[in-house]
Amino acid sequence: MSLRLGDAAPNFKANTSLGEIDFYDFLGEGWGILFSHPADFTPVCTTELGRTAQLKDEFAKRNTKVLAVSVDPVDKHLSWINDINETQQTDVTFPIIADENRTVANLYDMIHPNASETFTVRSLFIIGPDKKIKLIITYPASTGRNFVEVLRVLDSLQLTAKYSVATPADWKDGEDVIVTAAVPTADIPARFPKGHKIIKPYLRTTPQPNK
Repeated sequence: MSLRLGDAAPNFKANTSLGEIDFYDFLGEGWGILFSHPADFTPVCTTELGRTAQLKDEFAKRNTKVLAVSVDPVDKHLSWINDINETQQTDVTFPIIADENRTVANLYDMIHPNASETFTVRSLFIIGPDKKIKLIITYPASTGRNFVEVLRVLDSLQLTAKYSVATPADWKDGEDVIVTAAVPTADIPARFPKGHKIIKPYLRTTPQPNK
């Protein structure tokens, strides 16, 4: 059965490039990103894992741990990491799961038979501190992820988890946000003292409250 937004992220134990982990223990009280790759030594995945490693400080700033999944074994992961570090001029320090039995792939519905019977599609899950799934993005094997978008969505999720706001189209961290309908207009000045604009009765904006 497919996972949906708001579902509990299934826990699992797995062998990884950094040893055995328990997924929930690995995440701790912070945010997590779990993302899958069709196989080791594939060109698009090499660039993606390299980019993830390069963004280590950005994920750390957001209290977010990353964890990759591939159906290949650990020894292959370790050899591939050497290639990633060399070709992408980085240092992969996050774990890559050796999902040889496709346990994690099946838990998270990462095998799409119409695309491939054996390899995972390029799925990405953002998981909140409550261990609930906050975002699901699935790409075909031919299309690399946009990590600017991953960070943008993570910023939005973390902001909207704390404040009664939503983020508009193409929003970037630091820009104005939308006050949710749950907040009466009369209550906006007390809730959002930086000011607000009423564009329509249902469209009220305010400066980002945590900036």
